[in-house]
Amino acid sequence: MNYRHAFHAGNFADVIKHIVLTRILIHLQDKPAAFRLIDTHAGAGRYDLTGAEAQRGGEWQAGIGRLLQASFEAPVMALIKPYLDIVRAHNPADGLVAYPGSPLVARALLRPQDRMVVCELEPGAHRQLVAALRRDRQARVVAIDGWTALPAYVPPQERRGVVLIDPPFERPDEFDRLAAGVEAAMAKWSTGSYLLWYPIKDRRAVARFGERVTAAVAKALGQPSRAVLAERVLTIEFETGGGGPAKAGLHAAGLAVVNPPWTLARDMTIVAPALVDVLGQGGRGRFWIGNHNS
Repeated sequence: MNYRHAFHAGNFADVIKHIVLTRILIHLQDKPAAFRLIDTHAGAGRYDLTGAEAQRGGEWQAGIGRLLQASFEAPVMALIKPYLDIVRAHNPADGLVAYPGSPLVARALLRPQDRMVVCELEPGAHRQLVAALRRDRQARVVAIDGWTALPAYVPPQERRGVVLIDPPFERPDEFDRLAAGVEAAMAKWSTGSYLLWYPIKDRRAVARFGERVTAAVAKALGQPSRAVLAERVLTIEFETGGGGPAKAGLHAAGLAVVNPPWTLARDMTIVAPALVDVLGQGGRGRFWIGNHNS
């Protein structure tokens, strides 16, 4: 499939990805030591929801559009409010016209001592990303292929942080490239957190990918026990219930989180039922939070 950011900005997959990213970065803030965010496929940074690309599919209306209009119980709101506040900061008080991509979501959560490197090779998206982060001393925008950047930029000087890998899945071998990238990065930086996004269209391909990521982590950690390994690879998947593999469009997506914060599974377990109610279709939405090795 071709998952280009501009056409899908603010959809259900973006919402879940950015809530997870927000929870990881907030956890990193618990310690005063600096951290770094590395975004290998950053996109344009900010997306116009009134533009032709976003309007063509209108996916944001069933994603962030629904979320901003929904009511949540206090425990859920406490966990998603930082993300919602970031989205609102990029919009007028009376409407939703723009959606911040991962670089701007992350930038809002950097403290003065933290840094980010965001990579985007496509010329148009790169220009927009530069404009969005112009003269920002904490953010470095690099025109480089994300797969080249991944092993080149780890480990970061700070030795703390997260690598977001969110490729467009324009090539049939993207799962293989994603797994190989994690293997190479983990060999150099086994203690960093990695947030890997993927579409779910072929369950067998997803299963093979999960096995390969788990094997890469096991190798980097010196073949730990199954219990330890289960703590080091967290899988979060969501199906909207809007279609199956034969239906057009994206109806399911996942995140593999390597070295997740210990709070992340708990946080997402609290949030998941509310997101199913808001983002699911016809009562058929479904979350799965666990480990491919369990």
